[in-house]
Amino acid sequence: MYHYYMFNKPFGCVSARKDDTYPTVMDYFKTLQNGNLSPVGSLDRATEGLLLITDDGVFNQKMTHPDYKKEKTYEFAAMGTLSEQDIYHLEHGVMLKGASTLTAPAKVSITGQTTLAEILPTLHPEIRQASCHNRPDHPVVIGRITVTEGKKHQIRRMLKAVRCCIISLKRISIGDITLDESLKPGEWKELTIPSPE
Repeated sequence: MYHYYMFNKPFGCVSARKDDTYPTVMDYFKTLQNGNLSPVGSLDRATEGLLLITDDGVFNQKMTHPDYKKEKTYEFAAMGTLSEQDIYHLEHGVMLKGASTLTAPAKVSITGQTTLAEILPTLHPEIRQASCHNRPDHPVVIGRITVTEGKKHQIRRMLKAVRCCIISLKRISIGDITLDESLKPGEWKELTIPSPE
């Protein structure tokens, strides 16, 4: 019988089973004593939010392989502004540095706008430290983006392609699985889900 867990990944840990430098997401599951558990895909160290953990290899493949085009939605805050043209490019494909083809179509919605001074207190101390040399009145755009790909640092690179620098990124859903907001960062719960078609 396979096991499936919803994990609210905190800032600072890496999506790996072992790492010599940083804590890993699997450190949070040691008490289960299940050596077959692995993260489903990955979130970079500075990205928070929904990460699935399982010992079902077929489920893992179906959730992550590009052929299945699973939608992944993220909330972001980024220094900069997004014009209608920028959003058009993000939704219809941008060229990432080092890539040879455009990104797949995405969905973008702007949910707010603020300034760095306003949002700075809510950011992780590491990001506050890295961002504090910017002007306090630097514009910050807040929004959601949904992608079906999983290239390395894809959301950060996509926003960079339209001259925005992400300062906060959180995944809130994968396919029809949505992060339970009652889970605090670092908490997890077991799921009962059939293997996706």
